[in-house]
Amino acid sequence: MSSLTQNMREVLKAMSQARGFDRVLEKVSVVSSAPGKVVCEMRVEEQHANKMGTLHGGLTATLVDSISTLALLCTDRAAPGVSVDMNITYMSPAKVGEDVVITAHVLKQGKTLAFASVDLTNKVTGKLIAQGRHTKHLGN
Repeated sequence: MSSLTQNMREVLKAMSQARGFDRVLEKVSVVSSAPGKVVCEMRVEEQHANKMGTLHGGLTATLVDSISTLALLCTDRAAPGVSVDMNITYMSPAKVGEDVVITAHVLKQGKTLAFASVDLTNKVTGKLIAQGRHTKHLGN
């Protein structure tokens, strides 16, 4: 395992163990990391589901937000930034018991803005569950 992947595992663990909302990430695990890219997995459980028994859209948005931030931490600048804009397209449901693969790529990183793309796919079928785009302000 690369040191970058180990670092991302530690960052995600710290985020999920802190007080506050990020605790919803406790069931997410980092599979691999590379410069500007992170791959994670999560099994959809009852606590992640809406009333229809599928992955809640709000948690999907949180995954886009948080995992794209991990990808930004895997760049030379390693700045998490602050969200400016986020868009999620929901394409198919992920049912309780299914494993979801979350893949985040940094598309571009400039002086003050960074752009990332995140795909959530069904681990078994490869079917696209949701796709997100995230823009973050990195500061000066």
